[in-house]
Amino acid sequence: MKTDTTVAPDCTSPRRGRPRSEAAEQAIFTAVEELMAAGSSLAELTIEGIATAAGVGKATIYRRWPNKEALLVDMVSRLEAPVPESTGGAVRDDLIAMVEYMRIRGLAKRSRWVLKAALSQMHSWPELHAAYRERVIGPRRVMARDLIRRGVAEGVLRGDLGEELLADLLIGPILTRSILWEESDLDDPELATTMIDALLQGLAGPATRD
Repeated sequence: MKTDTTVAPDCTSPRRGRPRSEAAEQAIFTAVEELMAAGSSLAELTIEGIATAAGVGKATIYRRWPNKEALLVDMVSRLEAPVPESTGGAVRDDLIAMVEYMRIRGLAKRSRWVLKAALSQMHSWPELHAAYRERVIGPRRVMARDLIRRGVAEGVLRGDLGEELLADLLIGPILTRSILWEESDLDDPELATTMIDALLQGLAGPATRD
């Protein structure tokens, strides 16, 4: 009996191959935003409708994304700031950069209603949310985990608390402000530094103790 070895299309990343047309991609992303502004939810969007609104053929979209889910994940990730790379310097500086990234992301989410709407709707679409977590949230978790491990190894962070708890303590305050408490002030450019310095006083490892 012949075995079907067809691999299901990956909805987490766009297809590679022929060079991309930046103008066409921008038109497609803009079309998605405009359709959402007109009242369409993510679930209601169709490739045909997006292509018509963008003034391109459906083939133009399918050359770049295997399905609607991949397109939407790409659009949302494009609206977000890239994850900062480690400087390789002081752990404190990288921790501040990580929290500052989340502060800027929080401001962007508040100002870009399309991003806010898309992220909220993803929770009711398991496949899309899973792809978003793998494509966008995954790299952030890797960044935080690697940084915490380096902090523990260098004695900057306590090693008796565990990575998950350290991550909660370091990232939790900025998440509370940017997601749970949307009326809070995120405009202070020194907020990340203030938070990390205050937290490090209680989470400091042996290398930073007197």
